[in-house]
Amino acid sequence: MMIRLSSHNGAGLLACAVLATLAPAPASAQLWSWTKDQMTEYTKAWTGDRFPDGRPKVPDALLQRARDMSSEEITISGGGGRGGGGGGYSQYSDGWMVVQPGKKMVGRAFTVQFIPARADLDAVVTAKAKEKGVQTLSNQYALDMLQPGDVLVVDLFGKKEGGTLVGDNLFYYVMKTTKNGGIVVDGSIRDLEGIAEMAMPAYVRSVHPSAIGGATLSGINIPIRIGNVTVMPGDVVVGDREGISFIPPQALSEILDRADTLHIHDEWTRKKFDEGKYKSSEIYSAPKDPALLKEYQEYLKKRLDEIRKK
Repeated sequence: MMIRLSSHNGAGLLACAVLATLAPAPASAQLWSWTKDQMTEYTKAWTGDRFPDGRPKVPDALLQRARDMSSEEITISGGGGRGGGGGGYSQYSDGWMVVQPGKKMVGRAFTVQFIPARADLDAVVTAKAKEKGVQTLSNQYALDMLQPGDVLVVDLFGKKEGGTLVGDNLFYYVMKTTKNGGIVVDGSIRDLEGIAEMAMPAYVRSVHPSAIGGATLSGINIPIRIGNVTVMPGDVVVGDREGISFIPPQALSEILDRADTLHIHDEWTRKKFDEGKYKSSEIYSAPKDPALLKEYQEYLKKRLDEIRKK
């Protein structure tokens, strides 16, 4: 059963792909979710490990490699191309308040969706949740499902006042549970003074001192919209000072390999600039002299061999 929640979820976002009824287990008492089979079906391009609920589980080693990539390298390696155009497979979102600009964010997307509260819907949702033993269907219900390495990615429809997903105490809980994974909130947080001092990276639209309210938890680990991109459960989330990239897990390895080549290219280019013997056009974006081109190709092979051995 395909359900469209609202126009906010935008063109073709299957967002709440299933469930008008609740699954039997208390862990599925939210309004909409995917079964394990549905999760596997909609993410079938990923053939690697999965969490018990079917969410793709990219290996830690690949996540560690992703820490070396910048937004530019991901976009270009995903097919964007230097100089504009391309529109690669990695999806980029910007315009964020970067709470800890010096901290790189890398992890697996754990997606959560809220919708504006509506009394008749809330009454049904609350009753259904209580039938399954969940007394309060709140933001903490989702937070308690997080795993190490997760990045909590939340569609809170850009809400500022009352859209405060967490304050400093729950932020601290998420930090400990995910092992500093990260938070992305298309909404707001509160207690910025305390949160800014913590080790976990956070990307939010705004801050406000209010408590969360006027929003209904509508889905956990379903496709959600963040900015102008669709984020799937298990996507690899990479955030730096510029913005956030959401990478389909099946695309990560190839993007990483391309990024290695790009990184080495830039490394060699700067080495040649440091020599002070060449004009920029003689080296960048590609060496014009055949001897320099041969030198670069040998350097690239050597450095790729070193990286792959690691």
